[in-house]
Amino acid sequence: MSLGLMPTRALLNDINPHLINFYQWLQRGLKTTIKMEKREDLYYQYRDRFNELVGPLGKADSKEAAELFYYLNRTGYNGLCRFNQSGEFNVPFGRYKRINYVRDFTPYQETLIRWEFTSGDFQEVETCPTDFIYADPPYDVEFTQYAKEDFGWDDQVRLAQWLAQHEGPVVLSNQATPRVVELYEELGFKLRFLKAPRRISCTGDRTEVDEILATRNC
Repeated sequence: MSLGLMPTRALLNDINPHLINFYQWLQRGLKTTIKMEKREDLYYQYRDRFNELVGPLGKADSKEAAELFYYLNRTGYNGLCRFNQSGEFNVPFGRYKRINYVRDFTPYQETLIRWEFTSGDFQEVETCPTDFIYADPPYDVEFTQYAKEDFGWDDQVRLAQWLAQHEGPVVLSNQATPRVVELYEELGFKLRFLKAPRRISCTGDRTEVDEILATRNC
């Protein structure tokens, strides 16, 4: 979901360090140099290489890792980003008729130049009382392993309580499961319900889902 925000300055945090590494390379004016083709053999070759870089080789912050992360996300099954508990990317090859790969990301550099990207737990993010916070956690569904670290129900509750303590404006989006609705209602959030299309699904299901926008101090 996009809120259509284009701030001059922003702090963006995600638990997945490989996503953050990709954005940090966009700030530097990323131009990819690796071969990008929709080939199953190339995909698994690149997946193995990526897992070597982020694992035993210790080069998770490299340009090559950023390029491979982009390729794998564009080429993998149904646009999934999934890691096992060992931190290895394990999405299988996707089935697409055609993939348009971007080779030159320099047009994004001007927009992102004053943005800051960090990776870690949301409670580690330093905020000011007047900051606007938008939170987009993993859906409250069975699959939440978008990074090595899982994001379970205890984390959903911890996030909601952390957001409720913030003095400035807060907006959160999540799937409108009964327990998510109850959680944010009890914490005094205003809820807006809407239908949201699924862009990514491990089953390929594109059925619209019920989603909420939970707001405070807005």
